[in-house]
Amino acid sequence: MTARHGTDLVELVRHKVSTPGAPRILDEHYPGHSDGRSVHRPVPKPRTEAEIALLAIGPGAERWLIEAGPAAAARIRAKMARAVELAAVVGAALVDQALGLAAMHGRFADDDLPAIVDHLDSAASVGITVRADEAHSVQPGTGGWQALGR
Repeated sequence: MTARHGTDLVELVRHKVSTPGAPRILDEHYPGHSDGRSVHRPVPKPRTEAEIALLAIGPGAERWLIEAGPAAAARIRAKMARAVELAAVVGAALVDQALGLAAMHGRFADDDLPAIVDHLDSAASVGITVRADEAHSVQPGTGGWQALGR
């Protein structure tokens, strides 16, 4: 990056080389930007009734729509219609949560949203999480093998 100083050009910053699709953005070049990560945060502008209906579900639906484009998700319109139908049946809050999770984890296949909704609907609330280790294991022990060969 250069700047004009009088009649000369002066080098201000030398950026590292990047690859197509992976720009190198320095946060200090955008001090007033709200999230500090990038220059542009996409905001969906609904143009059709289907887009308006999807975005009415909630912020999870907005995030899903923003993430589905760059992920090159196939048949987005059909999936949008299915999400709106699902929200009418099981409730917008549950579908919104499922859409947010799907966007976060890059799950845009045909049956991903119904599977996430089913899981959220049937899953009990998460209590204490236990890590699998020697004290908390479902694997049978090897104590029975000790008597072998005696």
